[in-house]
Amino acid sequence: MMRKLLTAFYVLLSIVAGGLFVYSAYTKLIPTIQAFEYNIAGRLGIHYLTAAIAARFFIALEAGLGILIALHFFGRRMWVLKAAFALVTIFSFYLIWLWIKVGNDVNCGCFGDNIWMSPSASLIKNAVILLVLGVLIRKHRGISFYLSEWVPAVVLVGVFTTGYIVFPVFRQYTLDFTAMYADQQYAPPLDLTKGKHIIAFLSRNCMHCRRAALKMHNMKNGDTTLPFYFIIGGTDTALSSFWKDSKAEDMPYTRMDEKPFNKYTGGEFPQILWVNNGLVEANTTYPELDSNVIKEWLK
Repeated sequence: MMRKLLTAFYVLLSIVAGGLFVYSAYTKLIPTIQAFEYNIAGRLGIHYLTAAIAARFFIALEAGLGILIALHFFGRRMWVLKAAFALVTIFSFYLIWLWIKVGNDVNCGCFGDNIWMSPSASLIKNAVILLVLGVLIRKHRGISFYLSEWVPAVVLVGVFTTGYIVFPVFRQYTLDFTAMYADQQYAPPLDLTKGKHIIAFLSRNCMHCRRAALKMHNMKNGDTTLPFYFIIGGTDTALSSFWKDSKAEDMPYTRMDEKPFNKYTGGEFPQILWVNNGLVEANTTYPELDSNVIKEWLK
């Protein structure tokens, strides 16, 4: 009886530990992976492209290991649990470095913006996870059957492949501002080639564009420092209906003829570009817009 209770206890530990890994990966990915990318790039001082690749790697690794642990596929010589133990240890060293460099009054980002957690609190959490993983390594055998040792490799390859396909690394490029400033009547009054701007290409007849404009308008009301700028396609049509739905008439904007507008958007809109000194660093959908992520990007 005692043996069955212990087995049930280890099974529960495995499911909880694996679920925690998966949840941690999920919070770094949703609502947008950009927050995690900017966190890595800003705090470690590395190139944004490197940070984007690293972000997807760690998220996929966390998710893959979590799935395997929850399903009790530990691999030959328990390498899945040992890899998870090593990953948490590496994260713990990072937390110690972050605590020393920045202090304890910051969100470590372990659970994205879903759960605010200081480095010290996260270190305590990691200590508990390491203890649980240590118990599982010593006491729990997991699932074993013919060819079961190949399951972890297949799952990890699948998770990594899916992650990089569904959330591809954005290829940065320099935005051509020629068409924006070609027409003096509609040319932006500020220099969009300098500094950081979130430039939204919006079609006046597109319902999603109106929703995007409304969201950015509301975000701007909450924080006037957010650098939104609208490029609205079409220069010969009234915008009264667009402004009525979006309530964004007070937002800075530029009109643009349909032909150059479509060259920028490829006929797909809204297009929301995060531009840093002329370099497009990201292209997001309006549901992904988050004021905290934007503030992190502006630092």
